[in-house]
Amino acid sequence: MRALALRVAGVLLVAVLLYYPVGMALIHNVDNDLDFMAPEAATSPETSPTEKKRGAKMAGESQAVAVAAGLIERETDINRWTMNDPFFLPGAALDNMPNFQQGVIYAMSRFAIEMTDQIGRIRGSSQVDKDLDSAAGRLKFPGDIWYFDIATSWAPATPSEQHYRAARKALVAYNRRLAAGEAVFERRADNLQITLERITADLGSASAIIEEHVSNGAWFMDFDADDIFYRTQGRLYGYALILRGLRADFQPVIEERELGAAWDQMLESFRAASALDPLIVVNGAPDGALLPSHLAAQGFYLLRARTQLKEIANILLK
Repeated sequence: MRALALRVAGVLLVAVLLYYPVGMALIHNVDNDLDFMAPEAATSPETSPTEKKRGAKMAGESQAVAVAAGLIERETDINRWTMNDPFFLPGAALDNMPNFQQGVIYAMSRFAIEMTDQIGRIRGSSQVDKDLDSAAGRLKFPGDIWYFDIATSWAPATPSEQHYRAARKALVAYNRRLAAGEAVFERRADNLQITLERITADLGSASAIIEEHVSNGAWFMDFDADDIFYRTQGRLYGYALILRGLRADFQPVIEERELGAAWDQMLESFRAASALDPLIVVNGAPDGALLPSHLAAQGFYLLRARTQLKEIANILLK
């Protein structure tokens, strides 16, 4: 009997010791798939079965909005939202994946704001689209709220991913109304130019965070460097896919201004920044001989993409 109890205790001990590392390995997924294609928001009743099978897009639907909705669904339901995992779940011990996911959602939030303020309305004096406004508000919600947030209240709370799922539903609803001709998507050069300038300004903020961290002391054992790296990577990745979608949405404007080659070069810089995958993020000195500075390398690609984005915005301004 004692031997059996010892065996059971041993099995339980092994299970406890394996719970976090095995669980973390199964959950962890920094999904920077640059070929990600969003599932279609809707299909037309007149679409043939063959076209439906291929996921044919309804005329007038925004590809950028579709990819935003698709990314939110992927990070909340397919890959699973991890930033708000409580201590008793393996995801709570993850670091890189939660920061990457938060960066993606941040980029979607900025895009939803631009859709609400610029592209999704005729002029500044026109009515704000209710679905876009709802999505922009929901995506601003902090990513670390679980069912209980005892720092603010003992009452049950709505977890972060529920807000993001609601935002996705609002974006899908907008795209369906857009495809049916019941919503606005102003494909004007000035709207695109302002949107690109807002993204450029946001990337300037991201580069300042990197510069401050690198200049404040480079060291191999830097537990904040990977947080900054993956949150920035998630933001760059999200923007890369949104900008790919905007290229399709604003194709006539891009062709008229002969911006195709410049846009593709800009997207390539975003792709290069999003694809960086160091085994360990090291905050070494930028001129270090032995230890690289992964933050400095990321900052280089970020600034290159930002410069190209600004150049395109300046062309649209003329």
